[in-house]
Amino acid sequence: MIVSNFLKWVHTARVTERAHAAGLLARAFVEHRFEFEDRCAAEAALTLLLDDPSWKVRLAMAEALSMSPHAPRQVVAALAADQPEVASLIIGRSPLITDLDLIDRVAAGSKATQVLIARRCQLSMSVSAALAEVGEAEACLALLTNAGADIASISFRRIAERFGDMAAMRERMIADPRLPSDCRHMLLCKLGDALSRAPLVRALMGTARAERVTRDACVKASLTVVEGTRPGEHSALIEHFRLRGDLTASFLIRTVAHGKIDFFGSALVALTGHAENRVRALLSSGGDGAVAALMRGAGLGAGTHGVILRALKVWREVARGKQVAGVQEVSWLMLKELGGPNAQGDLAGLLKSIHLDVLRENARFHALAIAAA
Repeated sequence: MIVSNFLKWVHTARVTERAHAAGLLARAFVEHRFEFEDRCAAEAALTLLLDDPSWKVRLAMAEALSMSPHAPRQVVAALAADQPEVASLIIGRSPLITDLDLIDRVAAGSKATQVLIARRCQLSMSVSAALAEVGEAEACLALLTNAGADIASISFRRIAERFGDMAAMRERMIADPRLPSDCRHMLLCKLGDALSRAPLVRALMGTARAERVTRDACVKASLTVVEGTRPGEHSALIEHFRLRGDLTASFLIRTVAHGKIDFFGSALVALTGHAENRVRALLSSGGDGAVAALMRGAGLGAGTHGVILRALKVWREVARGKQVAGVQEVSWLMLKELGGPNAQGDLAGLLKSIHLDVLRENARFHALAIAAA
């Protein structure tokens, strides 16, 4: 009877009255205030109100129905296809909008629609993947700021590939603890490239020096990424380095000098195809000849074997608690293997650079500690 009277009254009521009444009717429906027969009549009335000439009536319905799993599905579907003011509430909130529907809307919708979807309180991995693949930059940024979004590693990579040149996107992704290590490295390199191309940097340093400084900074950033990467993710990071052409002999020597022996072992596994347990055993206790053969199989030249073996022996002793040493001491011993500071050649230059960088870094920490005391 109540619904019947409502339907007779609604045709003559003013817009504000109809909107208020439509909101009350929708809330009463989702809160189960009707008996069965009246509930069926209320659902029919809500469906009829979709044809109201005023969008304000449909907006009132959308506000009441948008967060309820008990709303009439046909009403929700129609409101989701309404004008933006109405549809945004349903698209951004309704639990009745399926992942398939959201993916379709990501592909065909406007930037505003994509942002609404990206901000939903819970977002599945499949919807996040659709946004990462075809979403506008604003939608992808909204996705990254959504703590309720489940984002796969491949989706992070896709966003990094598409929008890694944008400063805001880089900043947000690098700050995300879920970001895979290879994506972190990619973004750090993109940041370095952007800095080297900056007119001010080029004017202050010159093109050649800016590019050299950028390369050095990227190498150091790569070591930082390695340090923060779990052993289980080493293989993915190594493949990323290989594809970029960054898995060079000089980089591997740097990792050994810095004591990243687990990473070095993972690289040897990838480069030789040998079983991981065999490589680990050789690095921890294998003889010089066996380790040298392993490095030959990885494509490391004979000239690099001596310095790597020297470093491995020190890090083995450190791991067993028989020696105290750090990168400063190890890099010096590696340089001594080539004849000390007077040694010449590219490898000697690399080791001198590593040793001087560590000396400078240790001195800086020492000065800061003195200042803080």
